[in-house]
Amino acid sequence: MNPPRSLSRREFVGHLSLAAAALALPGRLRGAAAPSDRKKLGIALLGLGGYATHQLAPALRETRFCRLAGIVTGTPAKAESWRQRYDLPEHSVYNYDTMDRLADNPDIDIVYVVTPPGTHRDFVVRAAKAGKHVISEKPMATNVADCDAMIAACRAAGKKLSIGYRLHFEPHHIEMERLARDPHFGPFTRLRGGFGFPLRGRQWRIDRKLAGGGPLPDVGIYVIQAARRATGTWPVAVTAREEPKTRPEFFNEVEEAIRFTLEFPGGEMCDGFASYNESADLFHAESAQANWVELAPAYIYGGIAGRTNRGPMNLPNLNQQAAQMDDFARCVQDNRESPVSGEMGRRDIATLEAIYAAAASGKRVEVNL
Repeated sequence: MNPPRSLSRREFVGHLSLAAAALALPGRLRGAAAPSDRKKLGIALLGLGGYATHQLAPALRETRFCRLAGIVTGTPAKAESWRQRYDLPEHSVYNYDTMDRLADNPDIDIVYVVTPPGTHRDFVVRAAKAGKHVISEKPMATNVADCDAMIAACRAAGKKLSIGYRLHFEPHHIEMERLARDPHFGPFTRLRGGFGFPLRGRQWRIDRKLAGGGPLPDVGIYVIQAARRATGTWPVAVTAREEPKTRPEFFNEVEEAIRFTLEFPGGEMCDGFASYNESADLFHAESAQANWVELAPAYIYGGIAGRTNRGPMNLPNLNQQAAQMDDFARCVQDNRESPVSGEMGRRDIATLEAIYAAAASGKRVEVNL
């Protein structure tokens, strides 16, 4: 899942439509023009919370290769409201008890699971058994065992599985990854990043069973992903410490803030921070040649900005969710694997588990990928 929607996120200066921004993107993101005889794949959103309501559903009005074709919700009032708002046929509206009937609906090709992480395993497995390709929102699950079950279910059903890593389709993050591979600029050896926001009001994010943890899996995972892309490798070991709680009665099941250090195979190091108390939105990477890149803000839905020691990036913003869902639709249409696969999501969950173990023990912990 993603942090609560800020009223200004969709209005940041520089936010462009997918169609306009795509003109400036690398070829691997633009793709071919949609053939007139290629139908848009149908996506059913499973879970109609804030992210589905304010980000995914609007994004599906901008996509070229997929469309909103159904919903799955446990709230009857939401079902009726969405059905009318998006002109959905009654046979494409499901609840959590009837979702297995998706198997009988040829209009739906993909199910996007947008419920709390603790529920992902059950819904992904059921969607795959219903014969649908699946996107699981991040974090993929609350433990590695659930990730393994999700991957196995999709593999057994012959269906593709992708994780909702929208920033893999964001121009500034793509450019950072390119600079890391450029021998005249990278590789990056020292990295730091943080993502946080003040959390108010009781919700699933502070329920350990549903969330799997506090800000670490919710927003800290973005720092881990950025560091992994900036180094081109996966963390091999971690150290970590939980910050003292300022509201222990509120955060009585999960951490309020946590600091961690990721160690990579080539000796690269990343200092990370995730918080439900302090605002943060930054990623910085430096190379041995004294070159550097900084994204600030780094992880929000629109308005990401970047600069290097050579000047500003001057790249467009786009609808990240539309680009993400379009890419997965193309993966299905072209029978290729998603660049943000279930295996990638699993490795991130293994990293999260190692960070929690390091914070609990006060010792360096190797990551079991």
